Amino acid sequence: MVGEGILKGMAETARNFFGSYVSKDRLVTLQYPEQRDPQIESARSFPFLVCDGADWQQGMRCVACQICEKECPPKCIFIEKSKDKKPDATGKPQFYPAVFNIDISVCMSCQICVEVCPFDAIKMDVVTDLSSADRFVGLLLDRQRLAKSDEYYNSIHPTEAAAVDARRAAERARQEAKAKAADNARSAADAKLTATTQAQPEIGGPR
Repeated sequence: MVGEGILKGMAETARNFFGSYVSKDRLVTLQYPEQRDPQIESARSFPFLVCDGADWQQGMRCVACQICEKECPPKCIFIEKSKDKKPDATGKPQFYPAVFNIDISVCMSCQICVEVCPFDAIKMDVVTDLSSADRFVGLLLDRQRLAKSDEYYNSIHPTEAAAVDARRAAERARQEAKAKAADNARSAADAKLTATTQAQPEIGGPR
């Protein structure tokens, strides 16, 4: 029948329109921004930098390796590596990004920067309210605007963040165990050397 699809569409529209007066399930229109759909975990908008601890500068996981900058298809990431090292959240001296900018007017949210980062330092945000009257400054995010806490990351992507935290904890435990084993081996070697030195007779001494 010609026009059957149009009639079905109009019937569905009418059903939702009149049904909205008697059933809340038919209220398909949200009064944005006062009302919003529940956020789904797999949603993504633009990248942000994950930080550990209260101090975003000290806790920044990024070590300015610049892999994300090189792999970014639209080239919207700009990084300048620091000349010095500063202690990170664990106290280990690390390089850090002196400059880290992302132009979100160019970013296409492909998530390649997240996939190539070996330090779990950059993740995808879910915030979409980023409109600005100034497209050159308002949409160019610097490292301070990009920095967000690990707690925030856990709140928007709990499953993914839990896996990342578990992997990082396991890696940290492995490194600590390796360092402890190396210290024990060094101590044992020093003790053996001391015992050998003490057992040798002094030159010219009594035999």
